[in-house]
Amino acid sequence: MSDHNKLRDWMLNRRDELSERLHNIKKDVTRKASADWSEQAQERENDEVIDALGNEAKIELNKINLALDRMNNDDYGYCVGCGGEIAPARLEAMPYADLCIKCAEARDARG
Repeated sequence: MSDHNKLRDWMLNRRDELSERLHNIKKDVTRKASADWSEQAQERENDEVIDALGNEAKIELNKINLALDRMNNDDYGYCVGCGGEIAPARLEAMPYADLCIKCAEARDARG
């Protein structure tokens, strides 16, 4: 298995970054709208992009929290699909991975 302490540290740092990003997104979305109609239209378009970024951050944050829970329960590094070991290289690339390559590919093939 790979060095889980290094991966835990990375995930804790990433979790802090994502939490800060979500905080900033919430501040930006709750700002007062411009009085200019054309500016408001541009702001609405920007809000859609910001909302999408916020959703992506929430998804990644959830995955990180689940991975940290698996670490705390000594389940980290094992596939939730088949129970086999997740390759250390996969965990290095994506520390919050919960599926081995085989199960991830099977899931992707199913859609």
